Amino acid sequence: MTIIECIAVFAATLFFIFIHIWRRNRDVLLPNWPILGMLPAIWRNVSDFNDFATLVLKHNGGTAKFQGPWFTDTNFIFTSDSMNVNHITSKNFGNYGKGPNFHDIFEVLGNGIFNSDSHDWKQQRAMLHSIFQKKSYLIFIQQTIEKKVENCLLPILTQISIVGATVDLQDIFERFTFDISSTTVFGFDPHCLPSRFQELSEISCVKSLPIMEDAIFYRHITPTFIWKLQKWLQIGLERNFNVAQENLDQFVRQCIAYSKREDQQSEEEVEESDFYLLKAVMKEGSGKGEMSDEFLRDIAMNLLAGGDSVLAAGLSWLLWLVSTHPIVEGKIIQEIKDNCIIQEDNCHDLDKLVYLHGAVCEALRLFPPVPFEHKCAVNHDTLPSGHHVSANMKILYLLYPMARMEHIWGDDCLEFKPERWISERGRIIHMPSYKFITFNAGPRSCLGKGISFIMLKMVAAAIIHQFRIHVMEDHPITPRLSIVMGMKFGLKVQVTKRCI
Repeated sequence: MTIIECIAVFAATLFFIFIHIWRRNRDVLLPNWPILGMLPAIWRNVSDFNDFATLVLKHNGGTAKFQGPWFTDTNFIFTSDSMNVNHITSKNFGNYGKGPNFHDIFEVLGNGIFNSDSHDWKQQRAMLHSIFQKKSYLIFIQQTIEKKVENCLLPILTQISIVGATVDLQDIFERFTFDISSTTVFGFDPHCLPSRFQELSEISCVKSLPIMEDAIFYRHITPTFIWKLQKWLQIGLERNFNVAQENLDQFVRQCIAYSKREDQQSEEEVEESDFYLLKAVMKEGSGKGEMSDEFLRDIAMNLLAGGDSVLAAGLSWLLWLVSTHPIVEGKIIQEIKDNCIIQEDNCHDLDKLVYLHGAVCEALRLFPPVPFEHKCAVNHDTLPSGHHVSANMKILYLLYPMARMEHIWGDDCLEFKPERWISERGRIIHMPSYKFITFNAGPRSCLGKGISFIMLKMVAAAIIHQFRIHVMEDHPITPRLSIVMGMKFGLKVQVTKRCI
């Protein structure tokens, strides 16, 4: 047999094997191919990843195994089973950490609280928990939000309504939350959101986090050697990641220098409300020696990542859902009129806004700003679903599919229904954190949950009370493929003033 004949036989054999595998897998949602594993199915459906993952998990009873290409580190278990989530985050918390690859994937966060485990994590969490509980900090953050709403957000929306312009509301919220985060972390307002519509301009540091968040998402579904090669070659998303990281690093380091200068003032020179986080961190650690700029940089980067685009995404989904559900919108407006004291364009007595609280919870349930969490098993384990977990195996629990599981939320799980969160006596229903997992659960539950609700309700109440939001009819609304699930194409709207 000649070489050409051998090649032809080999090619024909491969072709028939391919046909056989294709026929066997053509009705399988997540087929496992030789060499490539299940990765082709993920990339084929990547543009609709969240709904595809929901379909796969429903088909597999809420938990499935992903087999990546051979000889790569992309094998993992993904789940939307609330009992599995409870097991991972609480009941067997000690067996699930960040794992060996987490720090590489989330390199931008350095050695901050999101990247840390064990002793380092406990120390940072205890320090931040102590700060977040201080009354002076809560007063400072509420005053910061009120001033920004009154001096920038409402004036710019008023001007937009007057000129009849179409605006990307998500972009407005990203600027707003970046200013709030910078002020509360560094004591410095970069004024990314101006008070005048004509002064809106591109600001690189505002877009830096979303760019890095997109790249980090793709690192989860791309073999490590591929994205690291892209990083070395400076191509694709990894090149964008490096440029964005440089921009944000420069901003953060300048803010740290500003904070250190401010911290040199005596306590008598500083107002009681001047209680930004970096100053509090430096004060907490003052008895343990001087903190390095690198440590402060990591702390600051984690605080920005936890409160900037996450809150902007939450606000965008909330305002979109409310504006497209007139009955819900009407009930919120009536509740504000009946229960809320409006002073200087800000809404006080937020605790009385029970229906608005329910609307916030529903928006966060249906469109969780952080759509998945990444864990890694330390030792062998068996999940409540019966799936075996080997040591060092990664587990992703997916929040978007969890919200769409009938056995968790009922047959109306796809509906935007604030009433889901309100008891017959008109009080807020507190769901188990492993079921409403938006703020994580167990020992690593979000320290900023209370602050997030304050901000979301303050901003939403102020906007809904004064403005009608009209989403452009031809504008596509779809989740962004990122570790922070904002809107892929933004939120294009027109704004009109209400007659109050």
